[in-house]
Amino acid sequence: MTGAPSGFEYSIVGGSVEIRHHGRRAVVLRGAAAEKFLADVERRDPQQVMARATGNYKRGNERRAGR
Repeated sequence: MTGAPSGFEYSIVGGSVEIRHHGRRAVVLRGAAAEKFLADVERRDPQQVMARATGNYKRGNERRAGR
């Protein structure tokens, strides 16, 4: 799949989830957001879930917006 997200990793620190992209911290999720993320990452493609959690994913409208 071309354009698939990659380079994401996450770690659980205390009650928070820290998501990194190519080694740099992208976002820290806490509380309900962290719980939802952990549930989603078990059921879906982890790279896609992490990309969506950080806002770093293609939405399909980039070509239209560029015109």
